[in-house]
Amino acid sequence: MADLDPNTAPEAFEGRLADNIVHFARALRTAGMRVGPGAVVDAIRAVEAAGIGEKQDFYWVLHSVLVNRREDHELFDQAFRLYWRKRALLERMMAQLLPPSPGAPKKDENEVRSRVADALMKNEQPPEKQKPKLEIDARLTLSDQEVLQAKDFEQMSAAEIAEARRLIGRMLLPLNKVRTRRLEPSSRGRTIDLRRSFRSTIRSGGGGVIDLRKLAPAERHPPLVAICDISGSMTQYSRMFLHFLHALTEARGRVSSFVFGTRLTNITRQIKARDPDEALERCSDAVADWAGGTRISDCLHEFNRKWSRRVLAQGAVVLLVTDGLERGGQGELAFEMDRLHRSCRRLIWLNPLLRYDRFEAKAAGIVTMLPHVDEFRTIHSLDAMADLIEALDTRRRGDADPAKWLKARAA
Repeated sequence: MADLDPNTAPEAFEGRLADNIVHFARALRTAGMRVGPGAVVDAIRAVEAAGIGEKQDFYWVLHSVLVNRREDHELFDQAFRLYWRKRALLERMMAQLLPPSPGAPKKDENEVRSRVADALMKNEQPPEKQKPKLEIDARLTLSDQEVLQAKDFEQMSAAEIAEARRLIGRMLLPLNKVRTRRLEPSSRGRTIDLRRSFRSTIRSGGGGVIDLRKLAPAERHPPLVAICDISGSMTQYSRMFLHFLHALTEARGRVSSFVFGTRLTNITRQIKARDPDEALERCSDAVADWAGGTRISDCLHEFNRKWSRRVLAQGAVVLLVTDGLERGGQGELAFEMDRLHRSCRRLIWLNPLLRYDRFEAKAAGIVTMLPHVDEFRTIHSLDAMADLIEALDTRRRGDADPAKWLKARAA
C-alpha cells in the first residue's frame, strides 16, 4: 500500500496517529481485506470529523470505513484487538493528538493534559521517572519466524496466519522432472533424428559430411493431483493447504485440485486465479459443503469413476489430505483406496492428526486406508509443508513409508 500524501492527509492528523492508522490498514490488507489508499485517507478524515473520545467510538468509525464485506467483520475485530492491544495506548494517543469532540465543553488545555497524564501514569511509574517526551509506535509485531515454522495452524492468531500465508508464497517449490516416452532434440541424445540431420546437411551445402542431430527422452513435471478434505474437523488445515496448492499451481502448472466433504468438487479453474485470496474466495463460492460432514468413500468413488482417467495419466502423484475419520462402510473405502493407489504413481496421505506424538492408527477409516498409500505425513505446520516439498522430489522416496511408521509406533 502506498504511503499517504501529506498534502492529502488533514493537517490536524500529522503525527503518530495517522501513521498508525496507515500501518493498521496495511495489516488488514496483509490479512486479506480489500483496503486501498483511498480508504485509508477516508478513515483518517472520518476520525478527525468524529472527534473520537473513546476506544469503542474509534473502533466503529474505522469499521464503517474499512469494512465493506460481512465476512471481513471478524477479521477486522481480531486485527483491531491485536494491533491496539497495549493498555491505554489508544486513549493516550487520542488525548494528545485528537481535537476535542464537537459540542464538548471547552476546558483549559493544560488542565486537561494534566488530568489525562495523571490518570494514565497512575500505578505505572513514579513522577520523577517519567520521560519528558512520549513516543508512541503501535506497529503490528509477529512471532519469531522459527517459532512460527513449527506452530500448529489451529493455534495461530490472525496476524500469524497472514504471515504464514506470505511464507508459503515464498517457499522454494519442487521443480523435479521425470522422463517421458516423447523425444526432443538434444545434443546428448542417443537416438539419431534423420529428418533434422538431412535438413541440416542440405542447408549447409553437403560436402560429403552428414551433420547428425540427436534425440533424447523429454523431461516434464509429473502431473500433481490434490484431493483435500474440507469437513469441519479439517477447516483450518484445508485453508492453509489451499494456499500452498495455489503457490504450487503457479510454480508447476500441471496441478489438478479437488475438495470434498459430502460431495466432490473440482476447483482446478478457481485456484488458478493470480491473487491467492481471490482464488480462495472463488473456491468458497464453488463449494456448497464447506465445513460440513465427510463421506470419504463416496467422494473417492466419484473421483475414480469420473476423473481418474482424465487427470491420473503420465505418472501422476496424488496428495490426499484428510484425517481419515470415515463413518461409512469400510469395504467400499478399501476398494476405492486400492483403485486410486493403482491408478497413480505415488499416493501421499497428509493427515494433520500425526501432529500428536501419541497418535495411533485405531480408527476404522485410518486402518482401512493406511495399507493403500505410499507415504504417510502430517500437514499441520510450515515445517510439515517444507518436508512435503522435499517428499515431492522423485529422487527421495521411502522416508515416510506407512509400514516403517507402523513398526516405529509399535516399538
